[in-house]
Amino acid sequence: MAGQATIGDRIRGLRLSRHMSQAQLAGPDLSDSYVSLIESGKRTPTAVVTRLLAERLGCGVEFLLHGIEPHQRVDTVLALRQAELELCHGDPAVAAGLFADTAEAAGDDNAPLAAQARFGHARALEVQGHTARAVEAYELLRREAAAHPERLADLPLVVALCRCYHRAGDTLRARDLGAEALAQAERLGLDRGDLALDLAAVLTEAEVELAYVERVLTASHLPEAVDRDAEVLGLWRASTAATEKDSALAARLAADAVAAGRPARMAVRYARSAMRWAWIATVRPEDAGLDRAGEFAASAAGILSSLSPGTIEHARSLVVLARVRSRAGDADAAAGLAEQALGMLSGVRGTVPAMAHVVLAELALARSNDAAPALARAQELLADPVASVASFVDRESARLWREIGDLWGRAGSPERQTNAYRSALETVGVGSRSEDSPGATWREAVVPAVPVHLGVPHESRAG
Repeated sequence: MAGQATIGDRIRGLRLSRHMSQAQLAGPDLSDSYVSLIESGKRTPTAVVTRLLAERLGCGVEFLLHGIEPHQRVDTVLALRQAELELCHGDPAVAAGLFADTAEAAGDDNAPLAAQARFGHARALEVQGHTARAVEAYELLRREAAAHPERLADLPLVVALCRCYHRAGDTLRARDLGAEALAQAERLGLDRGDLALDLAAVLTEAEVELAYVERVLTASHLPEAVDRDAEVLGLWRASTAATEKDSALAARLAADAVAAGRPARMAVRYARSAMRWAWIATVRPEDAGLDRAGEFAASAAGILSSLSPGTIEHARSLVVLARVRSRAGDADAAAGLAEQALGMLSGVRGTVPAMAHVVLAELALARSNDAAPALARAQELLADPVASVASFVDRESARLWREIGDLWGRAGSPERQTNAYRSALETVGVGSRSEDSPGATWREAVVPAVPVHLGVPHESRAG
């Protein structure tokens, strides 16, 4: 019985197990031919008929509809909520295991909940960095969603796949999926909420369709940046305590815990997209909306100061704000923000401290001071002999190397300029070729894809 997947199969199986004929099940209210049509899947019973058949078969309506008894469904929902809590606020590896167990327990008899659990499992794989496995899981879910749209929506899967392909370095596939997701969002008029922010984050990573991102950020206004971790933890503990005696209460408390953490999660997603948009907007300050970039960068810094004070991400937001202030002509404020960020990054290597030193180098050149120390420090922090090729971070690093090359050129050091351009090429896997000039080739490789309204060509071959 447990393997039967349709309501007609379950009705027929129960009828036969009770040694009833179709006429007996139909009774005075229905015709035996109607019962036959239901069992064969050619008719779907109404809610009234489903209740009537459940009474005569001696089972619950929930079993006829979903193949599991109410307590089983509650237990499955509870498992899903606790896995979601683990993914959002705990260990993604543990979450992956919980989602996988839940999907197996739900099985074919509760396909919608099983699909949700498998989607959660794919998300947990992605968060852990298992991108190839996550793509495989998302692609399978998408094929199934096309055949069974009642189980899982397509748009979240398209957004997730766009994000994964971009991070895996398949830029063309990511752009195709991004365009498809954007077309769906535009058709729905979707410019706010979790899914819109997820799509905005993907588009800013890929640096395409930033007009939509700007619209989402504007429509979202400034999200609530309140740390409710203590409330989430309290509800989580209460849910765990209630699990043994009252699954329904435990599921409700777990759902409340997930909901309590939602504003902060949305605020962080907003901040990431906002500071990314603001950084891109400074590529060509004469064409960019620096006032809007300043608003977005300041809001991102404020959110991360409240939710993640002293972290690398908070420091990144200050560097972005410093770049915007520099482009707007407020050199003192820019220098102060860059130095503040570096104060948080003691001992940290990589793109964020390198970005801060690039900003300081720009300010030094603007003041006719020596930019060499800041540029040399940026290169030192950016150099990573074990960096993987064709990741999102590598493309970001490549663009920083390109900016460093530009600044060395302005500082009158053509040899260092050429070396920086070569590092940009090597970072995205193009390779080092001494005969190459540092002109068009590196631009094709590392210039970000920014829409025309931000002053940079829309097409990019990065990655």
